[in-house]
Formats: sequence, C-alpha cells, structure tokens
Amino acid sequence: MQRRMLSKEDEATTGGEDIEVRREDQDKINRFSRLHQRELNLVEELKSKEKEKEDLEEVSTELELADEDTKIPYKIGDSFISLPPAEAQELLAESTQRLETGVSELEEKLSLLREEMDELKTMGDRRLDTAETSQQAVKGPDETAQVTLSRTHSALENDSSKNVDVELHQIGSRCQEQASENSRSRTRSCSRGSHGSKTVIEFNHDDPDDPHNWPFKKKAFIIAVGIVAVLNSTIGSSLSSGVMPQIATHFSVTNQEQLVLPTSIFLLGYVVGPLGWGPVSEAIGRYPILISSFSMYLLWMMASALAPTWAAFNVFRFLAGVCASCPISVVGGLFADVFNDLITRGRALAVFMASTCLGPVAGPIISGFLAPVSWNWPFWAGTIVAGASWVFLLITPETYGPVILKKRAQAIRKTTKQQVFAPIELEATNWGELLRTVLARPFRMLFFESLVLFCCLFQAYIYGLFYMFFFAYPIIYQGTYGFNAGEEGLAFLPIAVGSAISCAMYLGWDYVLRNAQQQRKPWSLKEENRRLPLACFGGPLFAVSLFWLGWAARPSVHWIVPILAGIPCGIGYLLIFMALLNYIVDAYADFAASALAAAACSRSLMGVVLPFAAKPLYNRLGVPWACSLLGFLCLLMCVIPFVFIKFGDQIRARSKWCQELARRREEAEGQKRQEGHTSSGTLPVAEHEV
Repeated sequence: MQRRMLSKEDEATTGGEDIEVRREDQDKINRFSRLHQRELNLVEELKSKEKEKEDLEEVSTELELADEDTKIPYKIGDSFISLPPAEAQELLAESTQRLETGVSELEEKLSLLREEMDELKTMGDRRLDTAETSQQAVKGPDETAQVTLSRTHSALENDSSKNVDVELHQIGSRCQEQASENSRSRTRSCSRGSHGSKTVIEFNHDDPDDPHNWPFKKKAFIIAVGIVAVLNSTIGSSLSSGVMPQIATHFSVTNQEQLVLPTSIFLLGYVVGPLGWGPVSEAIGRYPILISSFSMYLLWMMASALAPTWAAFNVFRFLAGVCASCPISVVGGLFADVFNDLITRGRALAVFMASTCLGPVAGPIISGFLAPVSWNWPFWAGTIVAGASWVFLLITPETYGPVILKKRAQAIRKTTKQQVFAPIELEATNWGELLRTVLARPFRMLFFESLVLFCCLFQAYIYGLFYMFFFAYPIIYQGTYGFNAGEEGLAFLPIAVGSAISCAMYLGWDYVLRNAQQQRKPWSLKEENRRLPLACFGGPLFAVSLFWLGWAARPSVHWIVPILAGIPCGIGYLLIFMALLNYIVDAYADFAASALAAAACSRSLMGVVLPFAAKPLYNRLGVPWACSLLGFLCLLMCVIPFVFIKFGDQIRARSKWCQELARRREEAEGQKRQEGHTSSGTLPVAEHEV
C-alpha cells in the first residue's frame, strides 16, 4: 500500500517510535474511510431494492384488479412483455423471493461492516486515552504524537474522513501519473496460481490507442476498407453467372445442372468459412485474419482463371468462397471494435449491409461484358480488383482492443522485464468447449428456438431467391427480349437502387424509433416493435416484385417494366434482412453470435440449393407462373414478422435462452454494483505495485 512519506523535520521532531505511531494511525484512517464508503454504497443499494419492491407491489396490485383475459406488462431486462395473469404471478413470486434474499444479504453485510467500524472507533478511543496519559509525563516531541492521535480520533468520530480522502486522492494521482508514463494504461495486480503476482493492463478511457478513441477519419477509413473487402467477396459469388455458356464450351460441360455448380459451390464456402474465421479473429486479431484470407482469396481467384479442368475450376471456386466468407464474418466485429456508440454503429452496419447487395449485382455486369473476350477474363478482372483492394487492407491497423493490449504488454515485457500481461494472455482457452459452442449451439438454437428457426427460414428463402435470379434472369431477358449477357447483367441495377433506398428507409426508421424511445412512448418499449415493422413492410413488397416481374415480362410489354420490378425487390430484400438480423441480436444479446451463425449457415445452404431449381421451374411452369409460385410462397413467409409482433413477447418468455439471458442480466447488474462498491472501497488502482 502507498503511504505518505514524513519529512526530515517531522522525523527529527517525533523520533522513530512516533513515526510508526503516525503510520499506524494513517492506516486506520485509510481503512475507516474505505469502510465508510462501503457503508454509503450498501445504503444506496438498499434504497434501490426498496424501489424494486415498490415496483413489484404495483404489479401485484394490477394482478389483483386484472381479469383472466387481461395481459399484464412485465419488465424483463430492458424491455417489457405482456403476460397472462398466471404467468405474471409466477414471475412475480420468483422476483419477490430473489429480492427478499438480496435484501437480507445486504443487511447482513451492512451489520458486519458497522461492527468493524465500531471496533476501529473503540481502538481510536483507547489510543487517545493512552496518548493523554503519556502527555502528562512527557513533554516536547510527544505533543506532536498526541495531536496526531487526536486527529485520528476526530476523523473516526466524525464518520466522514473527507480530508483523508483528499490526501489519498493526491497520493493516488501521483501514482497514476507515474504508471501513465510507463504504459498509458490502467493496471491492476492479480494472482494467477503458480504464476505469482502479475500486472494486467487495460485502456484508459482517453487512451489514443483504444480504437473507440480513434479520430473519425481513421474510423471512416476502417468502414471504407470493410465495405471494399465485402464488395470483393460478393462480386466473386456471382462472377460466374454471366459467363456460363463460354465456360460450358471451354470445359465441354453439357449437363445443365452442373453449370450451376460454380455459383453454388462458391456459396458452400460461405457455409464452412464463418465457423472458423469469427472465433479465430477474436483470438489473434482482425488484421492477420483479414489479410491472410484476402491474400488466399486473391490466389484462388487467379487459380480459377487458370484452371486446367472442370473439376479443378470448381475446387478453386469453393476455396475462393471459403476465403471470401471472412470479410462477411469479421467486418461486423470490425465496426464494433471502433464504434462503442450503438446508434453510430447501427448506421455503419446499415451502410455495410446495403453494400452486400451491390457486389452480387456487379458480378453479372462484369462477367456479361467480358465473356465475349474469353471465359476466364471475368476472373482476371476479379483478380485485378482484389489486388487493388489488397493494398488498402495492408495499411489497415489492428482494431481488436484485446490484441492491441497484448502487443503493448509484450513490448513492456521486452523492454522492462516486468511481468506485465494483457487480459487475453491470461484467459485459459478450453478448445473443447469452444468447439462445442461454435458448432453445437447455433444448430441447437436453429432447431429448438422458434424465433431463430422462422427468422432463418424467411431469410434463407429470400437469400436463395436472390441467387436464383442469376439463373432466372437469363431465361427472362435473353429468352423474352433477346438481351445479350452484358445487357442482362444491367437488369440487376434496379435491385442495387432498391437496396440504397432501403438503407435510407432504415436510417429514417431508426431516427423515428430513437425519438419515440426518448419520449417513452409505449409502443417503442416493446422489443418486437423496434425492428419487425420494417420486415412487415419489406416482405409484401418483395412478394409484389415477384408477381410484377412474372406477369410483366412478355414481348408485348416494354422491357423497362419488368426491370423496374427490381426496385421493390431490392427494398424488400434488404429491409427483411436488416429487420430480422437486428431482431435476433436484440432478442438474444449474449447468444446473438450463435443465432447469427445459424442464420448465416441456413441462408448460405439455401443459396447453394435453390439455384438448381431455377431452370426446371421456369422451363416447366413458364415465367409468369414460376414467379407467381415463388411469390405465393413469399406471402406465406410474410406472416412471420406479424406473428412475432403479436406473440413474440410470449415466445421469448417461454424461451430457455431468453430466460437465461434475463437471469444473466440480473446477475451482471448485481455484480457490477458489487464491483463498484468494492472498487470505491479500496485505494486507487494505480497504487498497486507495478
């Protein structure tokens, strides 16, 4: 513990024994000050419990007056759900029991703490009596000791120790300045079994190395690099769609189903890749994963252009898809690394999701116009674009905070030989548990959580249709209007326009929602009302675009009419995705990564499978009825967000994952309060040995 140093004049005046007396008194003052602060915190927490008790009493009163058919608003975590009286009564009983247990524990802690404070007061009184007796026999230097003891007794009696707190704050400031010169980090001392005492570093709130504190220009560069990486990935997914006749001729492929493979097998890489890229990026950092995967994507794209056989070409496409899935898996985390403000992060992610529509739209245009030159020129073009983008990735800084701290700790250990570590270095990794979590939990949530299952079903169907268009559009526009491959690729542009419009709609809805939440409007407090209205609008719009496309595409109707159906298609497509993905994140919070993994896996599988049905479906039913069949199925899916708005709160109340999440939130809030009490009752962190 840091102690105040005595001057030489004090030492000469009081003598060695008096110095020890004053030091012991100072320790008692420090200890009493900490106990007093803990007492204040416990009292505040008891008041908070009393407020919770009053809230529960209000709910109990509503239950007594409610009819059997009346829904009772009940708060779980940060949101309200409407429950039948029986379920609300059950939750009320559980909450009341937990509250009473918490109050009893707090009262017991407060009683023990006050006993310890009384003991310190008693010791101070005894020391004061001893000092007064000594004063009668000894004059001179002992007077200083007596004054010191009197001050100690006064501080204990007044039960405040304000002057002492100021003195301790000055000591802590000096220690913090000294530690800041070494590492610009907050530090804490911890014991790790046989490793002995280690110092763990963390970011200061204003640390310039913390990605959250980077200037906006640097953050904007991160957003731009993330979007460029995703554009490359998604362009590669559809690059083969406009060049299939040339590929079939070059490799002598006559089976029509096999011609779907270059696109579908690329999307199969989207199923496999995210299972590894995300967790590994949280272990070694975003930069190594992004640069290594993008470099391999560049090589496999080049290999696709040089493929000697049909089998080799498809293998290279699969490997390119695995590497291309990395930006889609990691860029969301990249934005979370640099934006701690939820509003700004949400807007950045909206722009990012809109960009994921631009890549697949650009692929058919590039391949359509380059296909007459050679079958492999589209892949050379993809290689050139990826090579130019790779330069920007090279100069991108690491954004994952724990890895930045790890590098800082390693530098300090190398230069000072001190046992300084980052938190990530001291975390024990259980690879078996990690494997079970990565692989098992997403599928458990997919099959046993109705919210996840139906959200994934809707997204997967829409995603599969999107990639089905790459094989349906040639039938529609080349067969009906005689477009060439390049012109047919341009028919996808209205979808990109629609996705840009949907991005603006999402940002506008976000503004309306924020204002409603600030005004505490009842509709904005319900979880389902925050995101799902966008899907309720986007779903029917997507279905309308299918009917529009199917019945307008005929020689007697100008080609611009069916092409314009792409605008509502793009709007509906992106609104559905943004609404359902955000709803999953809001509903499952801590388990959102697993739920999103289930969504990514299911939609990629549908993107692999559904394109195989395009040619048989359109050749057998014709364009109007093939599009109508897909539209009717879409209308069935559109019921899902409406059902969730009506019954979503009840579904979440019965979900074991949501119940576990609510329990964790309560425990986390209690733990946070407890840690706050503990830290406020101790000396400043920088006073620990560095």
